[in-house]
Amino acid sequence: MKQDQRLVRVIELYRTLDKDNLHLLAEVYADGILFEDPAHRIQGRMALERYFSALYKELDSIHFEIESATMADQYAWLSWTMTLSHPRLASGKSVTVSGASRLNFDEHGMVLHHRDYFDLGALLYEHLPLLGPVVRALKRRFGA
Repeated sequence: MKQDQRLVRVIELYRTLDKDNLHLLAEVYADGILFEDPAHRIQGRMALERYFSALYKELDSIHFEIESATMADQYAWLSWTMTLSHPRLASGKSVTVSGASRLNFDEHGMVLHHRDYFDLGALLYEHLPLLGPVVRALKRRFGA
């Protein structure tokens, strides 16, 4: 079955996105994009470009593996695994976290709302020097 071209554009963007081609965000995201994840709520494509620019400047590497993609009408769901390396997380070693994205497209095929779902603790808190052991112990205690 052929994938919807709107979804293909998003998947290709995240397979190739890096600090040197952030201009590609304009090919996928509407000017009025609302981007949300467990730590951020960003309104507008220019603000999103600034966010990605600051994020990618700090990272040593980032890679998204898209595992599944489903499209229905103006909505899409992606499941993915993100692997990144940041000098202040996990002593610079790679950190991997699974997540999902819900996308809402406008009438022009541009992403108008992008909401990411992932475990912020698995991405961030578990890998901080002082907080990491506490978060991991709590997760073990509560069976997470």
